[in-house]
Amino acid sequence: MMRISIEHIGLMAPGMAGWDAARPVLRGEQAPDTQTLPAFWPNLLPPNERRRTTALIKLALQAAEDALRHSPYALYELASVFASSEGDGEVVDRICQSLTLPDRPVSPTHFHNSVHNAPAGYWAIASGSRQFSTSLAAGADTFAAGLLEAATVAILQQRPVLLLSYDYALPPALAGRGYVDTIFGVALLLSAQASDATMGSLQLELKAGTVVPPILPAELAELREYNPAAAALPLLIALARAETADLALPCHDKLTLQIGIDM
Repeated sequence: MMRISIEHIGLMAPGMAGWDAARPVLRGEQAPDTQTLPAFWPNLLPPNERRRTTALIKLALQAAEDALRHSPYALYELASVFASSEGDGEVVDRICQSLTLPDRPVSPTHFHNSVHNAPAGYWAIASGSRQFSTSLAAGADTFAAGLLEAATVAILQQRPVLLLSYDYALPPALAGRGYVDTIFGVALLLSAQASDATMGSLQLELKAGTVVPPILPAELAELREYNPAAAALPLLIALARAETADLALPCHDKLTLQIGIDM
């Protein structure tokens, strides 16, 4: 069993542009306006680098920026875990379209952004961090896999870790062929040590067996159905409500991630 502290949270989703705006929704005090999408303009990146990025990269870095607004750590101190189930569908679509044209004029920038760890590369530029970083995908269980990886890194390296779990709606040509049909990005700043900034502590344990995800209100359940990163919602709800809770999330290969939340 691993024990880890959550120090800061960032969130970008329809009707929830930032953790502060999301908390009334997650506490059930306000209905989410799912027709309103947040604008992404991460100031972490220099303008010339920001122009080269895609909507997916901006989503990830905007969630990071939201989580790190009040962080006491210098950005270069943070290790990082980037978790996305589908990667950058926008770039895949543009490259595939280019391959159908005479001379196959694939943009070098699109090719550069097509690798799964492109958001981690832009984070390294923005933060100057040379700390541990990994990028992973685990299908519908990507958030649980990312949380497990980030907690492991925080404990083994005794260093704060920024977990980013995010996916962007796939373009029309790819829609319906994957897990993602809406936008969701969450950032958790994790530490192996409790501090004055601790929002809640998690006890994580991986067990054999399958589990049905916790029930959510209808609007939030729809987000989870169409974006694997939104598997974080039951955890975020407990943290927004400052509730002690026990959760179980499906994990890869018929495993279950047990999460005990202490406030």
